Order: sequence, then structure tokens, then C-alpha cells
Amino acid sequence: MRLTGSITALATPFNAGGELDLDAWQRLLAAQLEAGTQALVVAGSTGEAAALFDPEFDLLLRTAVEQVGGRVPVLAGTGLSNTARTIEQTRRAAALGADAALVVTPPYVRPTQEGLAAHYRAVADDGALPVVLYNVPGRTGCDLLPVTVAALAGHPRIIGVKEARNDAQRMQELLPLADAGFSVLSGDDPTACRALLAGADGVVSVASNVIPVAFRQLCDLGRGGNVDDAIALDARLQPVFAFLGVESNPIPVKAILQLQGLGHGLRLPLLPLSAAHRDAAAAMAAAIATLEDACRAAA
Repeated sequence: MRLTGSITALATPFNAGGELDLDAWQRLLAAQLEAGTQALVVAGSTGEAAALFDPEFDLLLRTAVEQVGGRVPVLAGTGLSNTARTIEQTRRAAALGADAALVVTPPYVRPTQEGLAAHYRAVADDGALPVVLYNVPGRTGCDLLPVTVAALAGHPRIIGVKEARNDAQRMQELLPLADAGFSVLSGDDPTACRALLAGADGVVSVASNVIPVAFRQLCDLGRGGNVDDAIALDARLQPVFAFLGVESNPIPVKAILQLQGLGHGLRLPLLPLSAAHRDAAAAMAAAIATLEDACRAAA
């Protein structure tokens, strides 16, 4: 398995009572498959993994695996602050049918680079699932450096890295590691086009929850080296990316999903989108619908 292209870090829909909205979840999955999304992440940070109970994690992942039916890879977010618990969560995901594990650097504990390397080797050595490294220092408090990624990239069970820093130099340091067994993926929507044109294999995206058709086209153009068309489409997407950053992820993307009829709200300590941004959300949802229709027509 080699991960490439448009990969959606799925939001988790809840109903008005705060419980899982399984119908909305299935409709979100169907919309992603119809749009041509090339892999899906269940229970990542965008999916509010920290707010999910174990039976909910199981239900979301089991439903996704069954509905996807092997058409695209399904990744499970299994990274926790402790290595033994991460291994246990990865084994559970494997038993539920996940194709790979997206393993964030251990949040809050701030391990050294040597500790990070030992953590990832232990998870990969356990062998439950292929592992994708995930670096997002703004959320976890530690930074997985390229030299550490390079030391891990040769492990037969470590198949890629999702780099969520928006630093062009960081991506340039990681790109030489890409090969047939190791994918270098961007995790930052606003700089995704730049990363793709520089040679990134794909993007694990928040925005593709709400603009899956356009985002698949952006990935195709960028990976195909169609510089002018990719830059032009990226310019049209930048207002979407900007709106999705007005409050902490996944607050804005879930506001748009709610306007699209796919779930209600979040779980504390996250609150719904502030009143100051609600008119902008309605206008953005309308603009997204227009953009998606235009991209479908152009496909």
C-alpha cells in the first residue's frame, strides 16, 4: 500500500443531542467516495478522537471499513500519549479492519527525538498495522525532526509521514525520503499546492471534508505538474482554507458540514462557531457549493 493524492481527515458527525450521527457519517463517507477521495482517516484530530469513547471509535471505524469495502485505504488515528496504549489502540483498529494507523507524536509528554524513534519503532515492531508518522507540533508540543523521520523511514512497517508544519524548508528536507515504500504527505491545506508541486505524494486534508471534488482536482493537478492550473485552483481554494482557520479545527469545518446537512456541533471543551463568524460560514457554504459544482462540470 502506498498513500497518495487526496486523503480526508474525516470529521465525526454528532446529532443535536451530542451522540454519534451514524446516518450523517455514512452520507459523509458516500460523498467522499463519490468525489474521488483516495484515502480516509477515521478518528484523527479533526475527528475529535480525544472526545470519543472506545465503543464510538469502534463503531465509526467498523462502519467506515464496511462501507468503503476496500475501494480506498482506511486509516485509523491510534496515536496516544503512551506507547503501550498506542499499541493497544492500533491492535483494536487492526481487528476492526483498518488498513493503516495514523500515529501522532505522543501529545503533551514532549519526548526527546530518541524517545520518539523508540515509540514509533515499538508500534511498528508490534506489527498490527502499517504506520504513518504524524507530526503536528502546534497540537502535541513536540516536533518530529526530519533526521528522526529519516531514521524511521527504512522500517518495513512505517509507510509514510504526515507533516503538518507549513514550513517549506521542512517539506524540502522530507521529500528525498519518498520512495515506493514511504509516502511524504502534507498535512497543511493552505500550503498543500506548494508541497504537491515540490513533489509531495499527497495531502491529508481537513478542507476536503467540505470540498472533496475540488481538492481531488488540486491534488491531481499538483501531482501531475500542471503548475498554472494547480496555482489557479489553489487561489480559488485559499478563501476556504482561510475560513477553516478562523477558530480551532474542527470548529469551522463542522459549521460548514452542518450547513451541508452532515451533523450538528461538537463536544466540550469545543464550542460551536462563534456568532461573529456565522454569516461568513453561510456565505462560505454557498461559495463552496458553487465551486464544487464547477469542478464537477470541469471533470
